[in-house]
Order: sequence, then structure tokens, then C-alpha cells
Amino acid sequence: MEDYIVSARKYRPSTFESVVGQHALTTTLKNAIATGKLAHAYLFCGPRGVGKTTCARIFAKTINCLHPTADGEACNACESCTAFNEQRSYNIHELDAASNNSVDDIRQLVEQVRIPPQIGKYKVYIIDEVHMLSASAFNAFLKTLEEPPHHAIFILATTEKHKILPTILSRCQIYDFNRIRVEDIVTHLAYVASKEGITAEPEALNVIALKADGGMRDALSIFDQVVSFTGGNITYRSVIENLNVLDYEYYFRLTDYFLENKVTDTLLLFNEVLNKGFEGSHFITGLASHFRDLLVSKDPVTLPLLEVGAGIRQRYQEQAQKCPLPFLYRAMKLCNDCDLNYRASKNKRLLVELTLIQVAQLTSDEDDTASGGRSPEQKIKPLQTPQAATPAQPATTATSARKQQQPAQSQPVATAQTASQAAHASTASLLLTKEKQEKKIPVVKAGGLGISIKHYTQPANETPQVVAEQTPQEQAPDGEDYMVNERDINFYWQEYANNMPQAQVALSTRMHAMRLHLLDDNTTFEVVVDNEVIAKEFVALAPGVEAYLRARLKNRKLTMKVRVSELSERPRAYSRVEKYQMMVQKNKALQQLTEEFGLEFS
Repeated sequence: MEDYIVSARKYRPSTFESVVGQHALTTTLKNAIATGKLAHAYLFCGPRGVGKTTCARIFAKTINCLHPTADGEACNACESCTAFNEQRSYNIHELDAASNNSVDDIRQLVEQVRIPPQIGKYKVYIIDEVHMLSASAFNAFLKTLEEPPHHAIFILATTEKHKILPTILSRCQIYDFNRIRVEDIVTHLAYVASKEGITAEPEALNVIALKADGGMRDALSIFDQVVSFTGGNITYRSVIENLNVLDYEYYFRLTDYFLENKVTDTLLLFNEVLNKGFEGSHFITGLASHFRDLLVSKDPVTLPLLEVGAGIRQRYQEQAQKCPLPFLYRAMKLCNDCDLNYRASKNKRLLVELTLIQVAQLTSDEDDTASGGRSPEQKIKPLQTPQAATPAQPATTATSARKQQQPAQSQPVATAQTASQAAHASTASLLLTKEKQEKKIPVVKAGGLGISIKHYTQPANETPQVVAEQTPQEQAPDGEDYMVNERDINFYWQEYANNMPQAQVALSTRMHAMRLHLLDDNTTFEVVVDNEVIAKEFVALAPGVEAYLRARLKNRKLTMKVRVSELSERPRAYSRVEKYQMMVQKNKALQQLTEEFGLEFS
């Protein structure tokens, strides 16, 4: 028990060749040593557990080796290498900046730098977690870092490069360490397992590598944990049980339910996942990742992006062929939206269940208007399709019967006075035709439209009814005009502006900003404009507007009057002095306050 060493320390690389996943950086360092082009300061930065401190130690040992090998590695036989391996070398100093971050610690380090090495060429100072140094400690270190003695080399290591002062960064050669790939971690774990006499399934090692998130130290620590749990026989089942990882099998089954639109089975499977102790957020993020893996499995070009074992990879390829691309796009979008809203949701389980129902209905026959995943329509369809009802025969109303008996009225064609007036009139006729085809329901009350005030008597036993739909071409009975009001006129004025062609967008915008007024005769409405040029445009527009409003409001006497506004009617901007004078007229105390304190306008 006393001789046990964790795998992260026991299998720590001792040469550049044994460093995993950082080939570009180790090659650069070896070439620098071979050519003798060594910098006085290096900065190793990157995620945790990727080999920053390990490479710093190997670099320090190699540059002090008395008999380096032909490929640029340390010999591990000379006095300098032996002292380093036995941890008694005086040429390599490590400082933990997390606990030694004061100015006094840096000053003590600066004093040690002056002493030359006894064995070897260089004294190497490795400062780990250098971002933890205080600002004053950084400033005390600047001069020494810029111009150290020729025998001193500094190697700074950090996981948070953005916290280091720019003056420090400018004095160092910066090496960015990458996260280690899943394949490289699996290969190294298989090597460790073979050295330790442990049997391990490739899928199990792949799950460990994914859990490590690119860190070799984390992967080896998880590996030791799983070995203790399994007793030396690492299987896929034991790993997901020990690490509390959701099994791939759930996601494969769930996707099959989605493709078959089995909403009930989907909800039952989600309930089973919750009963095993998994959080809904963990489940939905895993489902989104599963859809992503299915997407990259559909094309052989993107297949290398799939970071799973060989057995699981085959299952992904088989299921990916069953999934349409629009389904995968929209499913990923829905899962991502659920993940974003999960933390703010009060009923988290319901949020996930609604997402699962929406995904399960993406491939139903009724959803033929798919948008390709760009903006999935989030709607819930009935879980059970109701039995189709027999279509009812349309009832013949008195209004429709009257329409059939009355002959079609011929509409008078007015002679155009000018080319512009003819164009506007044709625009109005097109709008009326469009309104007839759409059969829009006027958004007005019964008191405003559809009820004549002449010759109307209501039987005592008859319930008042309002015709729900009237076409624009319906005309009032002969000799009878409906009453109009400003609200209805402004409503259909805006409706006319909305349906104007794109070429008249400027005129349509002006119409939207106007408010019409009904004059005393209740048949003339006034349009007030700013100048004569605009007035000419609205005069040319008048025949078309009149024809449209007469048809919509059932009043043949409606007339449009255009007037240029007076100067007194136009709003103007007031200066600060004018605003002050107006305020003083309303409140005399404001002037008294200004005089007592000597206030002035700046």
C-alpha cells in the first residue's frame, strides 16, 4: 500500500517523445535546444492537465544534460540528469505562485538568480500558476525577466493567460498547449492498462476520455477510480455506472421513438432516466449532442468529428441513415432552446417534456411545411387524432338568398381626368378586387357599419343579428346611404394605405401618419397636408380613395377634400428661453427661484 503511486505521477512523461498530444510544441522546443537558440523567458499556457509543467521540467533537464542524444533528448545517465531524476538538482527551481505571490517572494527569487549553476549550463526557474502573482510582484519581476543573467531561464506556466500583464507577455515566448484529443487519451489509457495488467473495453476507455474533457491528468485519475471500482476488469457498463454517465442506449431508443412519433414511449423513457437520478439539464444536453453526432455520421466527410468507440460508431452510422436532415436540424434547435431556458424555468420537467413532444412530432405526416431547421414552429399536436367529423352542409342565409335573386349591379366607370388620376383609380379597383377575394371581415362594431337608420323596425320576438361577413362590392339599397364616422373612415384609410403598391411607398407612409377629420355635413372628410406639392399628389389620389371608401362604407356621397395647413397649425421647435417663459407663465415661483439663486442659461 505504501509503494502505490497514482497513474498520473507514475506514468508522467520524462522525455519529449513521451508527451501525449503536444507534438508541435515538443518539436519546437527540441529544435531550439538542438540549435542553441534558447530564449530567456517562456510562457506555457493552456487548460489543466495537458502537460505544461511536465514539458517545463523536461525542457529544464534537457538543456542541462551533459550528453544529449542525437534526437535532442536527455541521456538520463549524466550527473545532471541523475540529480534531476532523484529530485536533488540545484539547477531547477520550482515556485508555486499561488502561495508565494507577494513582492518579498519575488525579491528572494531575484536574489537567487544571481548565483550561477554548479553543474550544467543553466539555472531554470519554473513559476507555476503565475497569474496568481500580485500586481506589485509582477512589477518587481519585470526588470529581471527582461534582462536576466545569461545562465538564467524562466518558464512561466498558467491556465489563465488573460490575467497576466501585457508587459510580462511581451517579454516571453508564448506556447499555447491544446486540449488532448479523445483518440490520444484512449491510446495512452490502453498503454497504461497493458502495463498494469488491466483489461479494458475500448468503449469504456472512450467514456473516460470524454469525461476528462481533454486533460490527461483527469483521465488518469478517473482511470484509477474505475480500476478501484471494477477490480481490474473495466467494462462499459461499470464505467457508466461508476461515473454516473447516461448510457448511449437511452438516446438510441429515444431517437427511434421520435422517428415513429411515439410520444407516450418518449415520456416514459424520460421518466425512467429521472428515476435513475439524472438531471433534466444533463439529459437534454446529452440528447442535443446525440443529434449532433447523428448529423456528422450522415456524411463520410464529417465522420472523423465523431468521438466515440468503434462499436458505438457503427450504431451511429446505422441510425443516421434513418434520420432526415430537416429532422436533425430542427431537433437540435429545439433541444438547444430547451437548454437555454432550463435554468429560468419554474417547471423544469414540464419544459423538457414539451420539448420531447415537439421533437416526437417533427416527422408526422401533418408537418409538411418544415423550414429546414432554421426556425422550427413550436407547437403541440394532439396525442390522439380525433375521428373526422362529417362536413356540415353550409346553411343558406337570407343574405345569400337575396344575393342570388338580385341581378349583378354594373359598376360605373369614371372617365379619368388625368393620367395620374386614372392610375390611382385603377389602384383602388385592384384593392377592391383583392378585398373581395380575401373576404375580410371589417373590424368595426355594428353601430358603425351594416345597419341602416331608415325603414328599420325590429320585431319583438326577433333577436338582433349582425351579418358576420360582407364583401366590399355589396351596395346599400337604392336611395339609402349608411352613416359614417371618423373612426371608420380612418380605419379604411389606413387599410387603403396598407395595400398600396410598392412604387407608392412614400405616399403610403404619409397616409399612415395622417388623421382624417369629418366635416359638419358628415359626408366630406378633410386631408390636411404641409405644402402644395403634397396637396397635388393627394388631389390626384382622391378619385381612387373616394371610390374605395364609398364601397367599403356603403355611402355614395363621401367626398375627399385636400387642404394645405396654415402656419399656426404646424408644430415648431421651441428654444430653451421660450420653454422657460412658458413655464414661468404656469408657475411664477420659477422666476423667483431663478432670481434668488442667480441662475442663467448656459
